[in-house]
This record gives sequence, C-alpha cells and structure tokens, in this order.
Amino acid sequence: MKKIERIGIVIKPHAPAIQDLLVQLTAFIEEKGIAVLLEEAAAEMLQREGAVRREEIPQQVDMAVVLGGDGTLLSIAHLAAHAGIPVLGGNLGSLGFLTEVPREELFLTINAFLAGNRDIVSPRQLLEVKTSEKTYLCLNDMVLHKGALARMIHWDIWIDEKRIATSRADGLIISTPTGSTAYSLSAGGPIVHPYLPGIVMTPICPHTFTFRPMIISSRVRIKIRLNTDEEEVFLTLDGQRGGKMHKGDIVEVRSSELKFELISSPKRNYFDLLQEKLGWG
Repeated sequence: MKKIERIGIVIKPHAPAIQDLLVQLTAFIEEKGIAVLLEEAAAEMLQREGAVRREEIPQQVDMAVVLGGDGTLLSIAHLAAHAGIPVLGGNLGSLGFLTEVPREELFLTINAFLAGNRDIVSPRQLLEVKTSEKTYLCLNDMVLHKGALARMIHWDIWIDEKRIATSRADGLIISTPTGSTAYSLSAGGPIVHPYLPGIVMTPICPHTFTFRPMIISSRVRIKIRLNTDEEEVFLTLDGQRGGKMHKGDIVEVRSSELKFELISSPKRNYFDLLQEKLGWG
C-alpha cells in the first residue's frame, strides 16, 4: 500500500457538531506525522491558512476523509477516482450509504487503514456517461428527468447495437450497484450488492407497466436518444452535475475502467449497513 503522507479533509459545513470533530480529527492525523490539507470551508472553520479548493484536494493527497453526507462525498468521488485515492466517509447524522462510518468508529477506521488493512477498502464500479459535449464519471447514477411542468419524456434505448425499447416515462435512472440504494431504490429498483458487476436501469413512473427495472451486464454499452420535443428535460449526474437536453440528443453509458475506493469501518459489513439504514432490525 502506498505510504500515506497527506490526508485531505472535505466537510459539510452545517453538519451537527462538525467543528469539534474537525478539531479532533485534524489533531489525530497530525499527531501521526501526516500532513492535513483542508478544503476552504474547513480551513475557515479552524481559522487556518493554506486552504485548498475542494476540487483540487484529490490530486494533492494520498487519502481523503469526508465529514458530512453522501452528497458531500459524491462531489469529489469522480475526482478521487481519477486521482486513484481512497476516500473515507464519516457519517454525521444523515442516511448515508456512502458516508457510512459513524463518528464513534472514525478514528479506529483510520488507524486500521493506516496499519495496512486492505480488507476495509471496497472498490466500487463507476459509470462513464458520454454526451456530445462531455464525458462524466458517476459513482451512483445518471438520471434523465423532466422539468417541473413537463409532460412525460419519450426516448429510444439501445443495448449495444440492439434497440430494446421506445418508451415514455417521467424519467430514467441508470445506476451502479452502489447507486442501487439511492434514487433507483426510491423509484422501485432492486438492491444490488456493490461487488456485483452490473448496471441497473430503472424507469421513473413509466407509461406502460411492462417496462420494469432491469439489471444488465456491466460489459454492455447503453445508448439513449431523446425524442421529446419542446419540453424541459435534464441530465443529472450523481445529483451534482449535468445540464439541459434537447430533442435528438444522445447519451451513451458504460461501465468505466476506473474504480472508486471506499474505506469502510472494520466493525461492520454491507448487510449491517442495510439493516441500519433501511431499518431491517
């Protein structure tokens, strides 16, 4: 394992008791002789100089710790994957399937990782989403959805070279196994274990009951052509990025060769997480 010399910290500024935890975490890391790079909001909170823009942190550190919720982690996940650094998500009270390490297990998880425990590092599949203008990486999902006042969206879908459907719905979610417990789950999609190689395709309120959620191979390429005219339709990536789409626009989705490395607590596994977050008891 690569020697950890610098750890970046990204925060949700208004998370409960974030300042006290940030003070403790920074001291904990620095006592180990490891440099800490703080994003701007964290540096301002501690009144420290040397702040780094959140988008620049993954390229300058060997590991990142996110304190907040899943949205905060998703804001840097694609950048961390490009940089090849692992990320630990510390949960501060939100649902958090990605920021899964509770406050009381944060320091022991860091210790376990620094001691070389690779069993707690989970490589997660990413989606590569290509439009005519840009290529994106997604950890959770790509969502094609209508504006607030728009009617149903009409599209064609191909898997590899086979057109499989012409459909109408309020939207379409294409997710990784990791993202199966995010928006896809709310739309009736299945829970998929994050180690399974696959892609989940879940329609949002489809016009026909026969267009159901599907799990397909991670080896295929999905192509979607928008046929909706004069309606507001948007493409959203991980709930963070994206833009407006127009009739005739094509989106191509495939599994990326890059992986995102998520550090988990050594005291729990994926099924413990499902029990806790979904209230299975």
